[in-house]
Amino acid sequence: MPEPNTSIRPWQGDITALSVDVIVNAANESLQGGGGVDGAIHRGAGPALLEECRTRFPDGGFTGGAFITAGHRLNAEWVIHTIGPRWKGGDRGEPELLTDCYRNSLQATADLGARTVAFPAISTGIFGYPTERAALVAVHTVRGFLREPGHGIEEVVLVAFDSRMMAIYQRLLETE
Repeated sequence: MPEPNTSIRPWQGDITALSVDVIVNAANESLQGGGGVDGAIHRGAGPALLEECRTRFPDGGFTGGAFITAGHRLNAEWVIHTIGPRWKGGDRGEPELLTDCYRNSLQATADLGARTVAFPAISTGIFGYPTERAALVAVHTVRGFLREPGHGIEEVVLVAFDSRMMAIYQRLLETE
């Protein structure tokens, strides 16, 4: 079980509308914006986010890493950009890399002293990771991390982009 007073909850909607300490961005390798949730976060944060990414991470990032910026115009103090794996059939380390995305982002959240964090469904858009498999990795990794003492995280929100993903998260949180 997670630490007392720590919750994991699914939520359906626009991740940029949440008031949390940290929003995790499902970024691409350039860390300079893109489509899907990455584009929405960059639009919501405003042009200062792109400028910060260009300045702080001129060479981009690597799959599974966690790269911290300010939240700028978002309702979050920070954005943690993580680059999920591209799905290539599941036998090229995709589950381990996706686990790294969640684990490293949670560790960065804890290192910041943040108490609340929201995750999109990393890699399930253009990167093609099957939603059910990705959600299972997310739930197991978050639960495992929250079992560790001393992280200080009080709430993890798993943000669903549609009702199908919401149902998957709800089922996994009840049964896994």
